[in-house]
Amino acid sequence: MRIALFQTSRPGVDVLDDAARRAAAGGAALLVAPELALTGYALGDGVAEAAEPADGPSARRLAAVAAAHGIALAYGYPERDGAAVHNSAALVGPDGTRLADYRKTHLYGPYEREHYTPGDRLVVQTELHGLRVGMLVCYDVEFPEAVRAHALAGTDLLLVPTALMRPYDTVARTLVPARAVESQLYVAYANRVGPEGDFDFTGLSCLAAPDGTVPARAGTGEELLFADVDPALLRASRADSPYLADRRPELYGA
Repeated sequence: MRIALFQTSRPGVDVLDDAARRAAAGGAALLVAPELALTGYALGDGVAEAAEPADGPSARRLAAVAAAHGIALAYGYPERDGAAVHNSAALVGPDGTRLADYRKTHLYGPYEREHYTPGDRLVVQTELHGLRVGMLVCYDVEFPEAVRAHALAGTDLLLVPTALMRPYDTVARTLVPARAVESQLYVAYANRVGPEGDFDFTGLSCLAAPDGTVPARAGTGEELLFADVDPALLRASRADSPYLADRRPELYGA
């Protein structure tokens, strides 16, 4: 399955619409956009005002975008649920059907902890083009337990909308590929890029494969990055790797 990773500093439905059009034209079946792609990250005290319900107006517009271009779409947004606001991600199918909703479970730093409520469901999955697809958001992927939980639940492709900041380039360059290898799945990591408010995002979006390769890696500018998720490679890598089979969970308690 060909996917596209949208590395950008520009938020909004219209921006995602254009990216979805270009991704579909390039043969992608799935577009993965960054964390909080709908609104931008550096909202400050405007987070609550910008938040919408999971089925709000922007969600309905993006469902129409996916259907218009015939491409699945994963994106981040601030989700309003009663008094709570979550840092969430959604996956919409190529017909506009909502396939998955995930709320970030590991909030990063005082800014996120001040403005968001953490989610309490770690493994969210759906099926897309014969693959079992799961979702995390940014900081979540830095916890090996989170990715391993997906591996044990059978996730093939883990989508990670992210907003990785400088100077933490090592997360994108080293940690994300390591997660793919140690848990034997693909990780699609779509980052923001450039300065925004008090933050400076590092780019370096990538698709990391379970065999230790990185089939596609973005630079530090805006980019629409194409890459292929190969089920045959996934099967072969899992057959060759003993990590999951050789686990001894009885030893891993606190």
